[in-house]
Amino acid sequence: MTKLIGEKTLMRIFIGEGDKHGHRPLFEALVELFRQEGFAGATVLRAVAGFGAHSVYHTDRLLRLSADLPIVVEVVDDQERLDAVMPTIDAMMNGGMITLEKATVIRNDHRKKGE
Repeated sequence: MTKLIGEKTLMRIFIGEGDKHGHRPLFEALVELFRQEGFAGATVLRAVAGFGAHSVYHTDRLLRLSADLPIVVEVVDDQERLDAVMPTIDAMMNGGMITLEKATVIRNDHRKKGE
């Protein structure tokens, strides 16, 4: 794992909670891919509401409880490293959306103060 500071790229992968890769949830398979490839970290965010390409509204509200809430997987690294795993990510996905944007990392430290 390398320490990330400076100009990097933020990748966001928008999928549904019910999306699978094999028999596993897709978000778990993506996080495991990033871990195996030595990325500094990945975060999975579960949304409370949203819609995608088919305009189907998904929400966690009790009266419209959805079993397929929106999920966002975020990872930050060098553009080249993200480009290298993109064919694998693409092969794992059956839909969804991927965005890339420039990000300035000003802190990336796992140690607590006083350690």
